Amino acid sequence: MSDASVVCTRLSFAWPDGTTVFQDLSFSVGAGRTGLVAPNGAGKTTLLRLIAGELTPTSGTVTVDGTLGYLPQNLPLAGDLTAAEVLGVAATVAALHAIEAGDAREEHFTTVGDDWDVEERSRAELDRLGLGDVTLDRRLDTLSGGQIVTLGLAAQLLRRPDVLLLDEPTNNLDVDARHRLYAVLQEWPGSLLLVSHDRALLDRMERIAELDRGEVHFFGGNFTAYEEATQAAQEAAQRHVRSAELEIKREKREMQQARERAERRAGNAARNLKNAGLPKIIAGGLKRRAQESAGRADETHAARVDDARARLDEASRALRDDAAITVELPDTAVPAGRTLVQGEGLRVRDVFAGGGVDLTVRGPERIALTGPNGVGKSTLLRLLDGSLPPDGGTLRRADGRVAYLSQRLDLLDPERTVAENFAGYAPDRPQSERMNLLARFLFRGARAHLPVGVLSGGERLRATLACVLYAEPAPHLLLLDEPTNNLDLVSVRQLETALQAYRGAFVVVSHDEAFLTEIGVRRWLRLDDGRLREVAAPDGD
Repeated sequence: MSDASVVCTRLSFAWPDGTTVFQDLSFSVGAGRTGLVAPNGAGKTTLLRLIAGELTPTSGTVTVDGTLGYLPQNLPLAGDLTAAEVLGVAATVAALHAIEAGDAREEHFTTVGDDWDVEERSRAELDRLGLGDVTLDRRLDTLSGGQIVTLGLAAQLLRRPDVLLLDEPTNNLDVDARHRLYAVLQEWPGSLLLVSHDRALLDRMERIAELDRGEVHFFGGNFTAYEEATQAAQEAAQRHVRSAELEIKREKREMQQARERAERRAGNAARNLKNAGLPKIIAGGLKRRAQESAGRADETHAARVDDARARLDEASRALRDDAAITVELPDTAVPAGRTLVQGEGLRVRDVFAGGGVDLTVRGPERIALTGPNGVGKSTLLRLLDGSLPPDGGTLRRADGRVAYLSQRLDLLDPERTVAENFAGYAPDRPQSERMNLLARFLFRGARAHLPVGVLSGGERLRATLACVLYAEPAPHLLLLDEPTNNLDLVSVRQLETALQAYRGAFVVVSHDEAFLTEIGVRRWLRLDDGRLREVAAPDGD
């Protein structure tokens, strides 16, 4: 497998409407683990689909040396499929069972071939990925989203590909499933090209490939090393930009000073010529030569200014558009010890076991709500929000606003602009103040007047945060349900900045341990088997 590779040569691709995604893109990926990173919309998924053969390039070639496995971000699987069908072993297993039952037709032996241990291998792969309780005849519509993703990965691994493409494989996976995936990929012997926003997973890569403005740049080491390298490069680029800006100012100043000197000399020369009593033809020639000399000097300085501008443009191109949002939220402060929510014996149908669950949120607590997929974490947030009444138990909330951000980011009206939505949340703020606050969330000028429906996922998150965090009254409790799902790494950092500035309490459901650490979570709760309990912070392994 050491020769497994992907080679893209002068690869170009455009959508039917003419939108160009890549133009003359060339790169190669060999053996080992490579993480592919870029902002949302840069073309990461499109690139994987081109390599997998799902899309046809406009021009150029894709060469895969070895067998290919591909796990897309959204699995196109019907609910009535069985686990065996997803794994691609249904026909072989059926043939084996027929032979075991005494049916010796040749077609069954042809179907089985040399794959007599297919059931054992399938079970071993499912066990390794934490699906030991999933039988081969289990239907997909009885599995959680995370289990379906894991089953799709098992299907690819069973094929023993030389080249493996994974697109956001940890989406919808709980913490335990993520760690099992990390362990499997750590041992991967072939060529792995992986798209992910999961920093813990990217830190297990051997190299990082960055897709930036139509080019792929490689960085040795894991994601942390990549961030350090790009940060150093950005600091150097900022120094070059400042230097180029100063150079333009200096060249413009020197050009202006040269013009002023030329004008003084021309004025003095005109007076001297007049006083000298020279013939007009000679005086005119001297004046013309003086003007030509001044013009040449002006052209020289103008060329220097143009050169300085070119150097500024080159330096500016090296700067990334990773602008940080600026957030100050003093109005969200909550006194220490104040009880915001107190729930006792909360029950919803058969979600919570026995006597229900108890949860108290006090002061500016930062709480992570963890647990396997499907145990009721989102249900508990809806109880705290008040949008879902409990079937049993008591729930008391203090005065003050509770803000709930669902996974769908559907709080805002998609038909209204960002500015109009913000005005609805903070109607008493002066318009100038609202526009200034939106600018802090990177909605400047015309961007503030775009309909929410046309925004990217990261932009919609920023717009939602602005409306929620600066609403009137300010929220004292935030409930966040998988807020980093499908966000690029720049958007995740912006969300972290906002939550670091937030001074109220929050309860966040997330499987992203690095994100939870960055936003200062101090209290960890785990919901499992219908019970809620305090747990220690994860060790990050």
